[in-house]
Amino acid sequence: MSPVYKKGTAVLLRGQDPRKLHNIFSSLLNPPAPPSPSSLTAEDFASFYTEKIERICQTFTSLPTSPTSHNQHSATPSLTQLSTVAAEEVLQITRSCNPTTCPLDPIPSAMLQTISPDLLPFITTVINGSLTSGHVPTAFKKARVIPILKKPALDPSDISNYRPVSLLSFLSKILERVVCNQLSDYLMQNNLHDPNQSGFKAAHSTETALLAVTEKLHAARSAKLSSVLILLDLSAAFDTVNHKTLLSTLRSLGICGTAWEWFASYLDGRSYQVTWKGLTSAPHRLSTGVPQGSVLGPLLFSLYTHSLGKVISSHGFSYHCYADDTQLIFSFPPSDTMTSARISACLAVISSWMTAHQLKLNPSKTELLIIPGDPSPAQDLAISLSNSMISPTASARNLGVTMDNQLSFSSHVTNVTRSCRFLLYNIRRIRPFLSTQATQVLVQSLVISRLDYCNSLLASLPLNAIRPLQMIQNAAARLVFNLPKFSHTTPLLRSLHWLPVAARIRFKTLMLAYKAKNGPAPSYLKALVTSRTAPRLLRSTSTARLVPPSLREKVYATQLCSILLYGALLYSSLLYPILYYFERVAFGCSLLGVATADRLVRTTTWQMFYDGCPS
Repeated sequence: MSPVYKKGTAVLLRGQDPRKLHNIFSSLLNPPAPPSPSSLTAEDFASFYTEKIERICQTFTSLPTSPTSHNQHSATPSLTQLSTVAAEEVLQITRSCNPTTCPLDPIPSAMLQTISPDLLPFITTVINGSLTSGHVPTAFKKARVIPILKKPALDPSDISNYRPVSLLSFLSKILERVVCNQLSDYLMQNNLHDPNQSGFKAAHSTETALLAVTEKLHAARSAKLSSVLILLDLSAAFDTVNHKTLLSTLRSLGICGTAWEWFASYLDGRSYQVTWKGLTSAPHRLSTGVPQGSVLGPLLFSLYTHSLGKVISSHGFSYHCYADDTQLIFSFPPSDTMTSARISACLAVISSWMTAHQLKLNPSKTELLIIPGDPSPAQDLAISLSNSMISPTASARNLGVTMDNQLSFSSHVTNVTRSCRFLLYNIRRIRPFLSTQATQVLVQSLVISRLDYCNSLLASLPLNAIRPLQMIQNAAARLVFNLPKFSHTTPLLRSLHWLPVAARIRFKTLMLAYKAKNGPAPSYLKALVTSRTAPRLLRSTSTARLVPPSLREKVYATQLCSILLYGALLYSSLLYPILYYFERVAFGCSLLGVATADRLVRTTTWQMFYDGCPS
């Protein structure tokens, strides 16, 4: 038995290192594919990626327009100089970064984190020198691209079946993190963020973005209005960003002086090389785009599309964005005969804005959902976009969740159940070689995480709709303890401290309502809940309850799964001791210690939700 196998087996049996356990699990069940028989070379990939971007840019007939400074930004304090950072902050950022190693790194990132205290003065000097001079070192502007086959079943000889994965040096990410923190603080302090952009922002997530969208759709159905949800798709969005337009946008947001020069240096002179089968291509220059795989890239892209929201709102549409994923919502009376024309006109203006900013809409991947107002039948709308027709679909995948035109999420439950069942089957194949602890780590990271992803969208669905998910959790608990199929699962869930699926949904909804009331939470969620204020001093004044929805909204929340209304109703129905407990969790942690408070939270929460949580 080889030393590597012995070490891997020991890790599997102990289950003490989740990351290594997950890697070994993946290597056992998904062994690396044999070398591709194709004759592709690293230079072929580099030329293909460069020519692809050039072809997209050649389709833009008009020159990119530079955005003008907005009046509301004229009085905004400017960001003229990036502040230098202390060594302690650099050390904290270095240790918190994910230690992904790039071929351009002289030493592995994990080793650099280990010896960072010794190198801290030198790293701090390099970072502060870049911030004060407004210049980014040339070595930090190089990327190494590795092509990865999108799916194992695809033809490896077709170059279009590969996805480019960009790797940047570890030190460049530390510098970007420092700048990203300062830029985010500036935008937050001056309220320059787009409130409907949820990508890569604190307290924002795909779940909060989807909640904002579904709340608008539910509200429209409550008002007997039909709605259209349009999911826009962009082709190579991050790679076609025009640098002059982006720098002009930054200037309109008050970024000038040395700070603006730093961003200009950051974008200028970037290059990449492709590594394939041990060989590396020649350097290729990047004249457009923001670096993929970078820390600043997503934030810069969200600023680049900052003015798109006003274009959409001017046509009476609602919208929400997550990075380059844009969702349009338009509600209308079912009897409106001009809906198709209004949607087509709005999409035409959006397409013109995209062309002016060198972003290419992909009509073939843009999807359209029609959510009819109850009890009106679904309408068949014909929408044109860039000389193409977009036909309505019954369901569409949106930020990892399958949404249907009835907002029942039945397709999503089916897809999650199928993927979890496949994962449980694979774990069961190697269960004889795993300890109980190792199995629990695998199941929680691979299966339970899928059950919890955006599960607040399933709030107030009938129990029979989420029963398949509960059956998956029961099977997962039996697998952890290696018990037969029909074993009773209630004591197993208690032992694992796993709330049942319905209780997990209620708990997530409660936490979202609590955060929307007390923070941190996105502004669009805070606007959906209201604290109850008593006209006079009552014993219930200190319970900090929310305003319960009206009688009509209660019925609507039960029937149509309005998440925040359901959360407010559930939040307001808690007994005073339980609510008092939730309000004092942070105080209890400071008195009892983290470990004791964590056990108290898990035990009390499990008992409350499993035995007596209101439904």
